Amino acid sequence: MKVTSVRQPQSSCPYKSAKQKIYGLGYNLLIFVYDKTDDPKGHTGRLNMQHTIFVEKDRTADFQMSKEVLRILENEGNTDDLVALIQDKNLPVDEIGARTIADEIIKNPPKQGYLTISNALQWRLQYGRVIQKAGEIEGIRRIR
Repeated sequence: MKVTSVRQPQSSCPYKSAKQKIYGLGYNLLIFVYDKTDDPKGHTGRLNMQHTIFVEKDRTADFQMSKEVLRILENEGNTDDLVALIQDKNLPVDEIGARTIADEIIKNPPKQGYLTISNALQWRLQYGRVIQKAGEIEGIRRIR
């Protein structure tokens, strides 16, 4: 479960593996997006839930990375092409790890992901696209 402001819909996520950027986080996400207003006189704040989105785990990959992987596969790309992409995108993995991931992609292609995941010591997840696409894409449901 993630709760984030509509003004900048993002959050941090623990880094586990470079594969998360291609295959997704490994778990479903329930995202609550709020707009906050403060009442300085009453010393209170009000959260107005703008969106509630459920994202299936296989849709939690990085949008651009999964799109590039799928493009390479559609163009009859091979393991070397995928290793080059992984290295070009600076995924946090060495060459042996990149080759292992590339071999897995050939055997088990990922689905298109819809998050934006920035590389860092922890992943930085951005939800703008998920909010926009909710209800239009299988695996991304608008609950509210």
